[in-house]
Amino acid sequence: MKLSGVAAVVTGGASGLGEATARALAKEGVKVALFDLNEARGAKVAEEIGGVFCQVDVTNDASVDEGFAKARAKNGQERILINCAGTGNAIKTASRDKESGAIKHFPLQNFDKIIQINLVGTFRCIAKSAAGMLTLEPMADGERGAIVNTASVAAEDGQIGQAAYSASKGGVVGMTLPIARDLSSEGIRVNTILPGIFNTPLLQGAPDNVKAALSAQVPFPKRLGAPEEYAGLALEMCRNSYFNGEDVRLDGAIRMSPR
Repeated sequence: MKLSGVAAVVTGGASGLGEATARALAKEGVKVALFDLNEARGAKVAEEIGGVFCQVDVTNDASVDEGFAKARAKNGQERILINCAGTGNAIKTASRDKESGAIKHFPLQNFDKIIQINLVGTFRCIAKSAAGMLTLEPMADGERGAIVNTASVAAEDGQIGQAAYSASKGGVVGMTLPIARDLSSEGIRVNTILPGIFNTPLLQGAPDNVKAALSAQVPFPKRLGAPEEYAGLALEMCRNSYFNGEDVRLDGAIRMSPR
């Protein structure tokens, strides 16, 4: 796919992996719309890259619809969707308090929240974006669009306390091929990236010794991933028309330990 001149939507585009991808797309001449809850940060990034910011809650149908309507009114129907919106938590399935001995379990509303954001929110954006892409005429090679999702290495080697997060990201991996097959006859490709430990805002505030310990776990290179490296793979998945139905780890060969 030729990127210059097409429109793109990046969810979670106000920071981290989404921001890096939005900036990389804009440098290629793509008209970018950012979906995020953080209005102040999202509007700033959008202004810097000449894009449009849409305050969107991916768990809410109306909010997502409004976001796509605003993005399309400004940039036209998107041919690219990058799903980076997501969150996580760390709670054991069941545990015993070390001091009191009281037994508790993972609060189900907390489990559901992660599933709704990471998995259902991703699917909601895919379905609505793909429906819009179907209105487009195919490009010269028969292609109508490309979708890139964000899972995590936790989809395959989740750590203690990551049941909800791993389930949500495993679901993103699991639905990649079926969705790619669903949309194949319409010329829409779907791929997913499984990032390892990346230097996103979540980790940037961590003490240096914590970041050093995490970096040491990566076989090579022994450092945290750069958001720009994620962006580079996301753009290649968009450019390369034979890239379809794939789930790709981007992790420096790390395999996460239990804790």
